[in-house]
Amino acid sequence: MQITFLGTGTSSGVPAIGCACAVCRSNDPRNKRRRSSLYVQAAGRHIVIDTTPDFRDQVLTFGVGRVDAVLITHAHADHIFGFDDIRRFNEIQDAVIPVYGAPDTIAVMNRFFPYVHQAAQPGLSYPRVDFQAVTVPFAVGPVRVEPLLVEHAGIETCGYRLEADGRTLGYVPDCRLLSAAAARRLQGLNCLILDSLRRKPHPTHFSLDQSIAELQRLGARRAFITHMGHDLDYAATRQVLPPGIEIPYDGLIVEV
Repeated sequence: MQITFLGTGTSSGVPAIGCACAVCRSNDPRNKRRRSSLYVQAAGRHIVIDTTPDFRDQVLTFGVGRVDAVLITHAHADHIFGFDDIRRFNEIQDAVIPVYGAPDTIAVMNRFFPYVHQAAQPGLSYPRVDFQAVTVPFAVGPVRVEPLLVEHAGIETCGYRLEADGRTLGYVPDCRLLSAAAARRLQGLNCLILDSLRRKPHPTHFSLDQSIAELQRLGARRAFITHMGHDLDYAATRQVLPPGIEIPYDGLIVEV
């Protein structure tokens, strides 16, 4: 199993528009963060988690050549508003692409992108997708995917647990609280990626300290933070993270 961090930033991205803080002005490319998204290659399948407003740039920059399935964590704009560019993969692959999410999430996707259900018309290109509302584990070929409901901002939000080739991966980019049931399924994974917005507490996201505490409690063999804002400098944050917890950057490739 191989993962690529397509984006590691929060909803505003980093640098934030109109901000002159040290991180936003940084020359360190690891402080340039697109909206959070992950690309998973496992057991011959290619899975994108969230189609951010930066999706086209992410795909072109990091060499995403195929998408067999899309997982949507929730229907906030920073996680879905690049969705239309899925149509290019339909053309390349000449195939309908399944898109999975919680029932409320899929209902929003149908409202925001109703044209995907229209019949093809000459000169027009639509994403050709199969929206599938999921509440229980399902399969993308040999990859087992388990949606895990987490608390975020008052809307139905999923993290995902993926298993393939004897490896396990957890991805929870937006979360303020893990239920006992979700935490059980995220315990002891090969790799776990968890929300960490900023140093100060936030009402809808884990702070850095909260994320560290959760990652240590869950005990993944390798752990990462993500969905970071502009007060988390890459180098400074890396220095304060305990052993076993890492700060990623856009384009980082990890073998799970």
